[in-house]
Amino acid sequence: MAHTDSMEFFRSAPNPPGRLGIIPGTFNPVTVAHLALAQAALSRVDEVLFVLPRAFPHKPYSGASFEERVEMLRQAASGAAFSIAAAEGGLFIEIARECRAAYGPEVKLTFLCGRDAAERIVNWDYGRSGAFAEMLGEFDLLVAARGGDYDPPPDLRHAIARLDLAFPCDAVSATTVRERLARGEPWEELVPAPIRERVRRIYGARNAR
Repeated sequence: MAHTDSMEFFRSAPNPPGRLGIIPGTFNPVTVAHLALAQAALSRVDEVLFVLPRAFPHKPYSGASFEERVEMLRQAASGAAFSIAAAEGGLFIEIARECRAAYGPEVKLTFLCGRDAAERIVNWDYGRSGAFAEMLGEFDLLVAARGGDYDPPPDLRHAIARLDLAFPCDAVSATTVRERLARGEPWEELVPAPIRERVRRIYGARNAR
């Protein structure tokens, strides 16, 4: 485990990347959609960094503990080009600047997300108009279809591109995993095989209380 400025690394890929793909998330729990996004991005980036913010701007911290989420990521995202870190900030621009401090000024930063996340990020109230367009001078986005393709505003299209996944993930979400567990419905296909037993223990215990 290593600290670099505000970012704390739990696993680092062996070679410095020219282009870094960043997947921020709550990972509550990790799903097959997270891994599909990471795998698809490896045709466009050199390394994928899974980032678990210590504070989230748009949702409360509940469910699995921070340590449990890190362990799920360790087990699920075991590829050589995958890194795992915690960030102090939760907004993309905050995470981007922590990544810049950790990886240096030359690396190109690309955030990876689904259509729903892209819409939330682009339309977030950053306090003034044009703020997000300015942020796209520091990073760009690769966006996967999720309930349809993302159609960015014309002034942002230069920095937002489509990312095709190997299989559709529209119905896959951490919320769905938790809801199915609570209802006693099948959920196993929504999470990577290495963490299924851990997910059963963590979320089954939560639901039993």
